[in-house]
Amino acid sequence: MAWLAAGEGYEITLEDGRVVTRRAGGRQLKTLPKAVRDSAEADRLKQLAEWLDRHAASCVAQVDAWMVSSLPVPTELIARVWPDAAWQAALRDMAVMGDDPDEVGFLRDVTADGELKVVDLDGETVRLSPRTVTLPHPVLLPDLDDVRDFAADLGITQKVEQIHRATWTRPDGSDAGHPGTATATATEVRDYAGGKFASRFGLAARATGLGYRVSGGYATCKVRDGGRSTEASVWIGEPYWDGESETGALSWHDEDGRAVRLGEVGPVAWSEGMRMAAALYAGRTIEEGGDA
Repeated sequence: MAWLAAGEGYEITLEDGRVVTRRAGGRQLKTLPKAVRDSAEADRLKQLAEWLDRHAASCVAQVDAWMVSSLPVPTELIARVWPDAAWQAALRDMAVMGDDPDEVGFLRDVTADGELKVVDLDGETVRLSPRTVTLPHPVLLPDLDDVRDFAADLGITQKVEQIHRATWTRPDGSDAGHPGTATATATEVRDYAGGKFASRFGLAARATGLGYRVSGGYATCKVRDGGRSTEASVWIGEPYWDGESETGALSWHDEDGRAVRLGEVGPVAWSEGMRMAAALYAGRTIEEGGDA
């Protein structure tokens, strides 16, 4: 952005999110003089920088929500927000698919006509102009390992964790339609139960720090999977308990609060629920010494 007059012969601007100054038309200074640091102009720029940070974070959060739920996004909307640097940073290099679910590519640019320029998995740059595009959750991508290798070859980096997002698939026998199997009738997973924490507060703080909601005694995340909303939840202890706590079982519930059988949990809801449980468990207290 342009240099702004800040009085006493100084000019200021924002550079990489911080206020910098120079003598009018001269060389940039290493530090802010007191006269500039305490000025109203510098204060306004600091507020602008804070707003830009919040805006960038909200763009990333929105793109993440589109991806996790694999929601169709109007192509026109992506073209409209693309000129905004924060939106562009969040969207660039995201894997997208148009009308054909087998045609996946990485979003690199948007043309003046509103077409999306995408590098497909053959390394060719193609233009997409369907009414909507999808930013698929990685668990839904066929040949995910090949997609990851191709992304590495292209030097793809993503603001939103998509291609290299940790994923989990349901074990054999948990698919709906296999009555009689233990996983098909069960409603809980205990793979990441028993992770001990010094306090329930610390476990809850880890959950919120990871971006999950804490409600009552549970850490939760909602996912829209296959057209329906499912909430994954992990028990983290009574809300007002101030002693040691540990992670409990992972379960899923529908929009009416009913427990969902494991065989009926969608692939995205399963992966995101397991991802949450694993992330909480990873922060557990590790015992050391001969008796560990």
